[in-house]
Amino acid sequence: MPEGPEIRRAADSLEKAIQGKPLTEAWFAYEHLKPWEAELAGQHVERIETRGKALLTHFSGGMTLYSHNQLYGVWRVVKAGEAPQTTRILRVKLAAADKAILLYSASDIEMLTPEQLAAHPFLQRVGPDVLDPDLDAGMVRERLISPRFRRRQFSGLLLDQAFLAGLGNYLRIEILWATELAPGHRAADLSEAQLDALASALLDVPRLSYRTRGKVNEKRHHGALFRFNVFHRAGKACSRCGGTIEKTTLSSRPFYWCPGCQK
Repeated sequence: MPEGPEIRRAADSLEKAIQGKPLTEAWFAYEHLKPWEAELAGQHVERIETRGKALLTHFSGGMTLYSHNQLYGVWRVVKAGEAPQTTRILRVKLAAADKAILLYSASDIEMLTPEQLAAHPFLQRVGPDVLDPDLDAGMVRERLISPRFRRRQFSGLLLDQAFLAGLGNYLRIEILWATELAPGHRAADLSEAQLDALASALLDVPRLSYRTRGKVNEKRHHGALFRFNVFHRAGKACSRCGGTIEKTTLSSRPFYWCPGCQK
């Protein structure tokens, strides 16, 4: 399941393909969106914003295409005029002279005015995105100690998009390992130093993953610049304390941790 860093990297590739280029074609599978096909022709995509797993494609005419991949949706970049062989169902096509971006299989798709965007139910529910450059550790710390979140166990809180958008299971696991915290803790239980460390890790780990995951440096151990410390490493030695990494299930998701140093 892709998390915030993967969604943002996908948005980056979509922007690279089509941003700023006049649209030669806009196509929608759903009838209620068909009237926008002619309206969008000749406009350009100004930017593509991510809010957790939702993508907001902002057009030069002022409208925004809201799409949420849910479980099965996926965007693809292709050459203009190319029709990939796939069993997936095409939902959206935005084409420029040289490239096109295609959305397959998603069902949650809307065209929104600025006013509708500001009042959208999903966007109203999600917290700030961990990859938003305007979000800092101090703001995250305030959310941690707020009455709404301070008594929530981290095992569930770090999967709740209402707390911070873009977090998911591997990030939950790696953040708690980085801060030497067991998943049953709550912000209300932590010292000031622990709160500061967690607030920083909640931004640093996702942002490191966004910058480096999948990129390789041959001079580094295992090659990958972003390397999992505990995720999918059950039975192996913890690189920090030498203890054995264990696996369990928390909030209906697999969870990996080191009982030796996560207290």
